[in-house]
Amino acid sequence: MVVVTAAALAGCAAPDPRGPLDVKPRAATPPPTQEAPAPTPPPTTRAAPSPTKKQTPLRYVFPVAGEASFGSSHAGYRATDVFADCGTPVVAVTDGEVLEVSRVDRYDPDGVQGPDNGGRSVSVRGDDGVRYYGSHLSALAAGIDRGVRVRAGQRLGAVGRTGNANNICHLHFGLSPPCAGTGDWWMRRGVIWPAPYLRAWRRGEARSPAPAVAAVRCSKRPS
Repeated sequence: MVVVTAAALAGCAAPDPRGPLDVKPRAATPPPTQEAPAPTPPPTTRAAPSPTKKQTPLRYVFPVAGEASFGSSHAGYRATDVFADCGTPVVAVTDGEVLEVSRVDRYDPDGVQGPDNGGRSVSVRGDDGVRYYGSHLSALAAGIDRGVRVRAGQRLGAVGRTGNANNICHLHFGLSPPCAGTGDWWMRRGVIWPAPYLRAWRRGEARSPAPAVAAVRCSKRPS
């Protein structure tokens, strides 16, 4: 067996006639650029919902601020007469807006019966949609005019005996839908029985007549 040493091989190699190779060193390949990871977007912050504004329940008060009595019925239609001394304050039953005002007693016992029977009167369209009507007043409070905002318990006028009150001091009290506003006296005078609500308000209960009134449709003038 022939053993060829590395030295022997080196000595036997013939010289390259082209001379030594000019081997250009390969440029070092830069390591691949590593992209910085995209910044993680902050978690989406949802705006906190605005707190729901709670609607303050309406307050209801008895329409006469003083000693008074009343019955459960009324002759001819659904209303209530609240009997109290003349001059006893009449107040707004609940928050609302003055709808109609009559400062002059135009009632004529020999004239047409109906539109002016209430004498001096005021009606308030409550924020619950009910029209609260009081008549036979001796006078209306200063500043109580159509379109004025009033609060529950605010003075509207005073018990009197104007109109067809037959010389008896009392407040005629009626509940109705607003309908056409002025001119619909046959609705304004009362369409549901007020007595159950008057009893509740006297006890301090906030009982609303709105559901019962909403069930009543405005009607044409009775023949």
